[in-house]
Amino acid sequence: MKYHQIDRNLFIKNRAKFTAQMKSNSVAVFNSNDIYPVSADSTLPFAQHRDIFYLSGVDQEESILLLFPDAPYEHLKEILFLRETNEHIAVWEGEKLTKERAFEVSGIKTVIWLQDFHKTLKEIMAYADTMYINTNEHYRATIETETREARFVKWWKENYPAHKVEKSNPILQRLRSIKESEELDLIQNACNITEKGIRRLLSFVKPNVMEYEIEAELAHEFLRNRSKGFAYTPIIASGKNANVLHYIENNQQCKAGDLLLLDVGAEYANYSSDLTRTIPVSGKFTDRQRAVYNAVLNVKNEATKMLVPGTLWKQYHIEVGKVMTSELLGLGLIDKADVQNENPDWPAYKKYFMHGTSHHLGLDTHDYGLLHEPMQSNMVFTVEPGIYIPAEGFGIRLEDDVIIQEKGEPFNLMRNIPIEADEIESLMNS
Repeated sequence: MKYHQIDRNLFIKNRAKFTAQMKSNSVAVFNSNDIYPVSADSTLPFAQHRDIFYLSGVDQEESILLLFPDAPYEHLKEILFLRETNEHIAVWEGEKLTKERAFEVSGIKTVIWLQDFHKTLKEIMAYADTMYINTNEHYRATIETETREARFVKWWKENYPAHKVEKSNPILQRLRSIKESEELDLIQNACNITEKGIRRLLSFVKPNVMEYEIEAELAHEFLRNRSKGFAYTPIIASGKNANVLHYIENNQQCKAGDLLLLDVGAEYANYSSDLTRTIPVSGKFTDRQRAVYNAVLNVKNEATKMLVPGTLWKQYHIEVGKVMTSELLGLGLIDKADVQNENPDWPAYKKYFMHGTSHHLGLDTHDYGLLHEPMQSNMVFTVEPGIYIPAEGFGIRLEDDVIIQEKGEPFNLMRNIPIEADEIESLMNS
């Protein structure tokens, strides 16, 4: 891995929190992701399943974590199953985890080669009453490919039909949404790498540069700072392209006078950052662009103040909508009649700001978190309002990542990344 080794005590704590929520005499199993084929012998780069990483720190394919806190024998309470490494694998694929190295990474003492998984599981199932299966229940998930986890669940149900079933996901949704201090440091590192990329761009962006050239500059800066690259597919949207919320072609030329919307973030150690800035290609905002920009910035600042313990996600978005409505009235984009006659299910402001303001951030860019439960300290959220005006040929979105504090306003992980219009212009023209 490119990143520095994470202190295994983080994963020891995470497992302790998870097992404390398990029912008595139960087992939980977590599988690595597959390596997905493209065609012929080509594959996509491996990306570890976030749940097994969260609980073990293992960042390797064909790995399985088994947790059985009530096991009758100590060596069966926590087990890592790994693909057995050898000299041939080391030559062709590189070094894999040895049993000793796996303990250093995870703090798990019992490491068994993968070929003995079924034999070991059979013994454990004779002692246990319940299995925790790990299904993806994220509110944004759309799954068309059968995952390694899903194949295991299907196989297990066929072979152990007499056991009771529980779900790991509700436990993980709560645990993963509240970050340990080590996790906050990793997310901060991802944000710091993103800052380096943005500062590099402010002196690079000029009229006639291509969007993909900007993407390449970011990729270079991220990789040279121990990131695997982008935490999500980057949006480099100039001019009217910014009005396409998930524009990812990044193949157009940036023209003089246009705005450039950058929705980009580096990952670090599988943790995400998520940033949006909108900058003037020519290095200076027009009066109209600046007015809209400052309106978006004001909404972001006011929304950020609302992210405190006890806030409900749904009510938060209603309150942000009120602030946005006021700004749009000031810009002349809507009028009082639009507001008076609005559809409560699709308020007038939604014509220019049609997406949500915040989402959880962590190991996933859209991270785990139960949206019907009140916000708590040490949750990390994005704050990302926008105003999109196709008729005027531009859109503006601004986004930072913040940590909810026990008291007071959130802590901004992107506090050092330029956002004020004057500072952006100054850096672009220095």
